[in-house]
Amino acid sequence: MRRSPDFGTLIFGVLTLLASAYVLTDGASWLPSVDPRWVLAAVAGVIGVLLLISSASRRSR
Repeated sequence: MRRSPDFGTLIFGVLTLLASAYVLTDGASWLPSVDPRWVLAAVAGVIGVLLLISSASRRSR
């Protein structure tokens, strides 16, 4: 039986790597300056899409 990847752990792992890279570079911003409101809106949109996909796949079973 194939196991699906744990996307929550993957996302938090990538965020942790980005945070550690930020700290290791003494806060030198190597990412482009982004408005945090847009980041929050994008994250909320992605979570909403993932929830829709999850609910649709459970109905088909």
